[in-house]
Amino acid sequence: MKTIQVFDPALCCSTGVCGVDVDQALVSFAADVDWAKQHGAQIERFNLAQQPLAFAENAVVKGFLERTGAEGLPLVLVDGEFALAGRYPNRTELARWAGINAVLIEMKAATGGCCGGSKCC
Repeated sequence: MKTIQVFDPALCCSTGVCGVDVDQALVSFAADVDWAKQHGAQIERFNLAQQPLAFAENAVVKGFLERTGAEGLPLVLVDGEFALAGRYPNRTELARWAGINAVLIEMKAATGGCCGGSKCC
């Protein structure tokens, strides 16, 4: 399975889902990350405020920051390669990168765990 790394801008906590003025995009992304992890995805998040060394030690991330500055974050790498920048990925993108068959999972959830036929998936 592929490893997804998310390099967040400076956030107040590890997910950014804290404080009185919570960004809905961060709430949605945190839920999508939890969903993907429950289905086997390997996702790591790094917060610029709390883990600056992770940004400095990764050549791809360091080069990205030199070109765009922190304003370009978040940055998403899949197996160490650039995948997305400037916004958080949605559930479909996370599923695709992680190799999760999201359609099959949604079908199972909608039919109580089976695909609707006499044989369960």
